[in-house]
Amino acid sequence: MSLNPDPYPAGPYDAPPRPPSVILRPPSSAALVTYVILGLTVIVYLFQAGTQLMIGYDLPVVYGGKINEYIRAGQLWRLITPVLLHGSILHIGFNMYALVAIGSSLEQRMGHIRFLILYLLAGFAGNVVSFLLTPNVSVGASTAIFGLLAAEGVFLYQNRSLLGPRGRSGLNNVIGLAIVNLLIGLQPGIDNWGHIGGLLGGLLFMWVGGPRWRVEGMYPYLQIRDERGIREAILGAALVLLIFGALAMVGMWHPIVQ
Repeated sequence: MSLNPDPYPAGPYDAPPRPPSVILRPPSSAALVTYVILGLTVIVYLFQAGTQLMIGYDLPVVYGGKINEYIRAGQLWRLITPVLLHGSILHIGFNMYALVAIGSSLEQRMGHIRFLILYLLAGFAGNVVSFLLTPNVSVGASTAIFGLLAAEGVFLYQNRSLLGPRGRSGLNNVIGLAIVNLLIGLQPGIDNWGHIGGLLGGLLFMWVGGPRWRVEGMYPYLQIRDERGIREAILGAALVLLIFGALAMVGMWHPIVQ
């Protein structure tokens, strides 16, 4: 037994105590608009199927599809109504799955109003580009879905310093998913111009009016706040409407395709 015990025995005070962890809760809301859009789109598709069975043709597509000659005749609602119309069970199934997969989390970060504006503007932008560059009849929510995909990418990029490695990984996934789906869209019968237009519309709106997070407060009372609000959302919406509205007018007065 030692007669000279260690004057500095090991104990609980060897290392400074670690501060308690802080859980930051970002702004969020329920994905209400996502599921309202899903329900409305399914109802419209059931109506489409019903008219095909009863009268032999798809009445909603006749009155709401992207048909260039009718748009030039002044039926401008056809630049947005195609987002509610679909050509088959597979078509609507894939789009509604993508809507829920991407849209629910995006709406939680953006809030209901900004998310609805994003969805409608992306659909509008996609149909405008399709109107300009392809003569084919076109329907489907994929114009808006591609806009959501672009918006997700912009969100991850603009908040990359806060989100860290998970954000960078998510951004890489979004870019890869967009490239793969655009390549798939090169197949005949797919309106890839609409997809590209939706991407551009969603990207532009989100770049200006999407959530930009920052951490506020003093430790341990920290919280995440969105620097942007309705003013930036209105500005982003105005830019999309101005740019793609002008392109629609070009298609009306000086058509590139018939």
